[in-house]
Amino acid sequence: MSTNSLATRGLALHYGERAVIDGLDLELPGGAVTAIVGPNACGKSTLLKTLSRLLQPSDGAVTLDGADIHRMSARALALRLGLLPQQPITPEAITVEALVRLGRYPHQRLLRPWSAEDQSAVDEALRRTGTTELRDRQVDRLSGGQRQRVWIALALAQDTDLLLLDEPTTFLDLRHQLDVLDLVAELHADSGRTVIMVLHDLGQAARYADHLVVLHDGRLAAAGPPADVLDADLVRTVFGVDCRVIPDPETGTPLVIPTRRGARSR
Repeated sequence: MSTNSLATRGLALHYGERAVIDGLDLELPGGAVTAIVGPNACGKSTLLKTLSRLLQPSDGAVTLDGADIHRMSARALALRLGLLPQQPITPEAITVEALVRLGRYPHQRLLRPWSAEDQSAVDEALRRTGTTELRDRQVDRLSGGQRQRVWIALALAQDTDLLLLDEPTTFLDLRHQLDVLDLVAELHADSGRTVIMVLHDLGQAARYADHLVVLHDGRLAAAGPPADVLDADLVRTVFGVDCRVIPDPETGTPLVIPTRRGARSR
């Protein structure tokens, strides 16, 4: 039975002599929204790239429902797992619809023409991301928020049950950050899609994720429901910041309130 559960066993990855990920054992639940957080250079994006097979581990394994992803064909993996990289490169002068159509590539067969099913998937992806009216515009002429939605539409057109997003809110203002995260929440709520995303903002991670993974120096610092793992001691140890963690007045999820600098210096 497919549960869309990713896991790592003894995962290690090195850049030259430096260990970026070191002996990581991790379970990422299927059917949930997981946020991976941690300080800069702790291995968040490296982990996500390794989970999507963009990087080859130095040691250990990544499994999807128990199967080693490096033993799966590229097409078989692409039919199950979609990825939105941190800074995707847009082909020059490509229109929104033409870009989103690229998401159907794993579903294509030799000599198989573009089908009504393919077009329906593209139309639905545009509709879900609110980009239908942009379909004939060039992607490189869109705003940052619009471009991010178009790239998510491409991932949706791929029609996978598992979606990996590497810092989907980077370079967006607060409104567009929330728009993207609300869209992610809707995609999960409507179809039970498994989502794993790298985020920087702890409050947003706690608000939108069912499961939190906290990395520190390439190792697992904590994992579990945000309310269970996010506390002042963890933030101090991992991020070097003194704070209070209180319930968000809107959602009840953990909200990190940094201590005043003056208070720390006394």
